[in-house]
Amino acid sequence: MTTPPPEPPTEGPVGSDPPPAAASPYGAPPPAYEQAPAPGYSSAPPPYPAAAPGAPVPGGLLDRFLARLIDSILVGIVNFLVASVIIVGAIMGSSATGFGTGSSYAAGAVVAIIGTAISLGYFALMEHTRGQTVGKMILKLQTIGPAGGNPTLEEAVKRNSYILLGLLGLIPLIGWIASLASLAAIIMIAVTINSDTVNRQGWHDNFAGGTQVLKIG
Repeated sequence: MTTPPPEPPTEGPVGSDPPPAAASPYGAPPPAYEQAPAPGYSSAPPPYPAAAPGAPVPGGLLDRFLARLIDSILVGIVNFLVASVIIVGAIMGSSATGFGTGSSYAAGAVVAIIGTAISLGYFALMEHTRGQTVGKMILKLQTIGPAGGNPTLEEAVKRNSYILLGLLGLIPLIGWIASLASLAAIIMIAVTINSDTVNRQGWHDNFAGGTQVLKIG
């Protein structure tokens, strides 16, 4: 008679069955899955929410150009009236005294100085006291200072100080540089505003310490 081979040893006490696998009281775990991206995004949405509707956003180049154009027309009318009075007075005075060239240059210098003062004063005072010029009111723009609120008078003056370039016209022989310098300053403002796609700050805003123009409507 052939003797059968012995069975392999089992764990635990002899003759006991292995313990059954412990079952989870919550059932089988759910299958892993990837969260679908939000509609309109190819991946996870950005960490910061979009600005609320109606919240102020940086003013665009076109709106700021139109506001400045309106203000320039208003200031130009005032300067024209003031210059007319000064020039007429100079002509009448030179006719009575016999002075010609000297009186004409003096009258032109006075016109340039007063016109520059009117322009700089208008923009600086309006932005300091109201945060808006007439053009900005129409286009619903507002200038704010680095600390929020209206700019200080110093910040407003520095922001518009490029207007003083017009006084270069008073310098003999190189007065023609005034027009080129003023044009270059305006072009640089437009370029720097267009280049700053986040805050739309021009070089004059940075020169003033960080002023900004917002669209409030």
